[in-house]
Amino acid sequence: MKKVFIITGEYSGDIHGGKVAELLKSKISDIEIEGIGGENLKRAGAKLFCDHSKMAGFGLSLKMIIDHLSLEKRVCDYILNEYKPDLVLCIDYGTFNLRVAKRLKGKGIKVFHYIPPQVWASRKWRIKGIKKYVDKVLCIFPFEEEMYREYGIDVHYCGHPLIKQLPPKADRQEFFAKHGLDINRPLVSVFPGSRPLELKFLAKTLIGGAKKLQKKHPEIQFCISHAPSLSDDVFDKYIQDTDFKVIRGENQALLSVSDALILASGTVALEASLYQVPMIIGYGGPWIIYLAYLLFRCIKKVSLPNIVTGEDIVPELIQTKFTQNNICYETAKLLYNKDYRKETIEKLGHVRAKLSDKYSAEEVANCIAKELRS
Repeated sequence: MKKVFIITGEYSGDIHGGKVAELLKSKISDIEIEGIGGENLKRAGAKLFCDHSKMAGFGLSLKMIIDHLSLEKRVCDYILNEYKPDLVLCIDYGTFNLRVAKRLKGKGIKVFHYIPPQVWASRKWRIKGIKKYVDKVLCIFPFEEEMYREYGIDVHYCGHPLIKQLPPKADRQEFFAKHGLDINRPLVSVFPGSRPLELKFLAKTLIGGAKKLQKKHPEIQFCISHAPSLSDDVFDKYIQDTDFKVIRGENQALLSVSDALILASGTVALEASLYQVPMIIGYGGPWIIYLAYLLFRCIKKVSLPNIVTGEDIVPELIQTKFTQNNICYETAKLLYNKDYRKETIEKLGHVRAKLSDKYSAEEVANCIAKELRS
């Protein structure tokens, strides 16, 4: 009986882990899978060591640090002394997973890391820890493979999971009818983030920019995405004084039917680019954090569509440029400057062309199966 332990840190990782677990079970009949995850991993037949309640978080609160250190010790003790798997698959969640990998190093357990830390974006020194503690890196961007090979790290490019997992565009007419939207009016959607700290620093400016746009162009209708990870108590205080329609749990459908998007930076920008929906990216925060970012960053672009293509496709309104007036102006330009809009949509098509059409989860499962059979 082969044993695999999968560690995911939040909802997206659980989705990816569930796909990998499902495929592993189809490829290897005598396999047992346990891990840290959620409903997706559980549905794939994995036994959960624990769920994400002590994993998901944002910031550096004392409680969060204590929870993470406690869980790190408990899971490593369980892996080493009780479960004793043939392989541990870490998915994303770099800081926690690299600490786990460090504890497991040299104990006879292979550690693979799928969706490794974005060392190409900042804190490139972390690649030394990856080389030291991770047996194989399973990366999702083509430029990552070359970088890891330069450092002598065993790496396999799996393709980006969104290419196969992203649902097709929603039916615009059905979506508008479901949510009481006017099919004859343009739709701008605001995605202010999925974590409380993001809302704290971004929501007021992102939503304020949309409200300015509403005053100038009353024909536009607006929606705000309510991330499932946020409670109503946390979210509702940021949307007071707006008549924007709030849509919860339908992120990808909302992205796909919008005419333009106002986004916090993150994977959502890559999803939007694969739907070829024009967007602006806004991000700001305390100056001390921004200065630290400037000190440690490795590239100047912040949005994935621009990073993947090496082009300036998406307007990035960062820190001093992160104002309500700029958000209003840039979004209106995407909607009403026809030539600019057409060019932006065409360039967004370059993102998919840069990414492989590989089925990422299957590539991961194949790599693990090969290792287990060797």
